[in-house]
Amino acid sequence: MGDRLHGKTAVITGASSGIGAASARRFVEEGANVVVADVQVDLGKAIVAELGDAARFSECDVTDENAIVAAIQLAIDTWGQLDVMFNNAGVIGAIGPIAETDSDAWRRTIDVLLHSVFYGCKQAAAVMIPQGSGSIINTASIAGVIGGLGGHAYSTAKTAVIGLTKSVASELGPKGVRCNAIAPGTVPTALTAAMLGDVNDLEAVAEQSRQRYGRTSDALDIANAALYLASDEAAYVSGHTLVVDYGRSINGGSGRFSGAAPAMVGIPPR
Repeated sequence: MGDRLHGKTAVITGASSGIGAASARRFVEEGANVVVADVQVDLGKAIVAELGDAARFSECDVTDENAIVAAIQLAIDTWGQLDVMFNNAGVIGAIGPIAETDSDAWRRTIDVLLHSVFYGCKQAAAVMIPQGSGSIINTASIAGVIGGLGGHAYSTAKTAVIGLTKSVASELGPKGVRCNAIAPGTVPTALTAAMLGDVNDLEAVAEQSRQRYGRTSDALDIANAALYLASDEAAYVSGHTLVVDYGRSINGGSGRFSGAAPAMVGIPPR
């Protein structure tokens, strides 16, 4: 147990499982009170039962702005404040070639991944601006940093989340409110497992990461990043996208030069 978030209250969307659940646990360990906001009612209530008096559950479809308002209001009614808004809920959404992408699936994906973040930023700002403090955290993705790592709708939404984060940070900084994003790499959660065909096979996701990148990730890696951005340790950090991917987004992964025999490339011998 620590005190890095002592006295703070957070709302975390998508907190019934995966990154959100890991973040809820980590925040409470560090002294925060947390509203677990999710459509997965049974899982969410189980997380709250595990965390005890420091947690409350709010059934929340993040595509419904009123549901986000209700989650924030629950935090205020219970603990009197909102210090951290973690807009984390997500889906893989529409997949497939651009010429074959279903338009309704596209719109639904954008609703969940982008519009929900807008609602969260908007409603958190309404509370945080008057109090002159607060930290908004948005879950983006390395699919929003480089192309080809997600479906077209997913990549578009996550790129837009990064842009929205910068824009909100620019406005709210002078008002004492910070806004940052986290761009996770491949994390073994039900969301990423679904892409491999079995939502419950988290080990398949972990093994893929081990084979491709030399190390597997964990939801706790992202939770720890969120903890930092939520804490006063990040008091001078705003408008930033914290990439947590073990270097995947900046490394093609071939290692062909470091693994080759020593040589001077492109310089003929004397």
